[in-house]
Amino acid sequence: MAWYYYIALAAILIRLLLLMLDYRNYRYALAKYKRPRSWHALRVALIVPCKGIDSDFHKNITSLFNQDYENYLLWFVVGDKQDPAYNELCKLKDQQSKSSKAHDIKIMVAGSVRRETSDPRFRGDRLAPAKAGGRETSTACSQKIHNLLYCYERIGDDIDVLAFADSDICVRSDWLNQLVWPLRQDKIGASSGYRWFIPEKNNLASLVLSAVNGTIAQLLGNTRLNEAWGGSMAIRVDNFRRLGLDKIWPKTLSDDLSLSQAVKKADMKVQFVPACLAASHESTTWRGLFEFGRRQFLITRVYSFGTWLLGLTGSLFSVLGLWGGAALAIYAKVVGWDSPNQGFIGGLKPTLLFTTVFIVFLAVLFIKAVTRQNMISKLFKYENRLSSIEYRALRAAMVIDILAFGLWPLLLFIFIISSTFGRTICWRGIRYKLISPTETVVLGD
Repeated sequence: MAWYYYIALAAILIRLLLLMLDYRNYRYALAKYKRPRSWHALRVALIVPCKGIDSDFHKNITSLFNQDYENYLLWFVVGDKQDPAYNELCKLKDQQSKSSKAHDIKIMVAGSVRRETSDPRFRGDRLAPAKAGGRETSTACSQKIHNLLYCYERIGDDIDVLAFADSDICVRSDWLNQLVWPLRQDKIGASSGYRWFIPEKNNLASLVLSAVNGTIAQLLGNTRLNEAWGGSMAIRVDNFRRLGLDKIWPKTLSDDLSLSQAVKKADMKVQFVPACLAASHESTTWRGLFEFGRRQFLITRVYSFGTWLLGLTGSLFSVLGLWGGAALAIYAKVVGWDSPNQGFIGGLKPTLLFTTVFIVFLAVLFIKAVTRQNMISKLFKYENRLSSIEYRALRAAMVIDILAFGLWPLLLFIFIISSTFGRTICWRGIRYKLISPTETVVLGD
């Protein structure tokens, strides 16, 4: 039997086994997202870094005011008072404070990161160690982490949990309950949700963004491979300190990947919470889509090379199985591999073998697309979380995902390959150069 038979059969077997893992994640999400959680023993500081006005900013922030949790503080933090988010947060605080269960609502100003023009090592691009808002600006961390650390340094001894949310997500009323619930177990180092993009505009690039991001969300489940997502995550304060994150964060750009690596290094688990899968409204262009994809994988390559390598291997496997299988089936037919001189298994000639590989990979990718769209539809329909306009946008993204399901592995592969070149990204209007997991250069606006 020719060697390529073994490779083809192994590829089919692996693809089917991976489908079983995806289905397991699907069952896990549907089993957990409706379960009520009510455990208010831990006092939580919910920290929300803001920069600029995101889509549906008022709706997103209001959802954080309206958490059904009896024991939490709500702290918003901006880089400076000139940020457009600052005045809007002040207005929302006046409007929502009386009805919110939050015990303490603050809007903090951490100070903006800025460049030092006299440091020849980085040609004038290193961050200045200047006082801003009571805390020295860091020479190695992102603006977001600078803001988070500013708040962390001001928590009291009565705070048990640090919870984090981005300003571009809209969460359900029991989001904080669900996020804190897993932290009652010692083996859980951190808990996390994830985002699901709802197109703000139904242009093709925005619809593709939603579909491609959905393929990543589908990988989360009851597994040790989970990575925390900084827009919806929580960790106990004692673990935050024991893992040394108060010392790691001042030297890093990524809050979530650095936290995930520290948790896993301590042989603990990042628990994915399906109920904390949050809606995030976004519109983009083709250029914005590719910049987003490259940025996400470049950060992953620097901070979690194993995860990046796993993504590269997975996307390449899907591309080769689908498009490679089709190409080899055509090639086998053209060059006459089906001749009697070629080996075969039970009459399975090379053309039919490679056609089978193509059909299996095609069918699996289609099943995955239908499964993830069915999952998110059920999760968002719970408690009528979306408006009719949002549901229409979600359905448009669903149609694109299912119709073009075979293109997503190729697009992900392109993103990952593009992330192998260079180390400079632009994030929230600030450019950074990622030197290593513990060294970041702020290049400025």
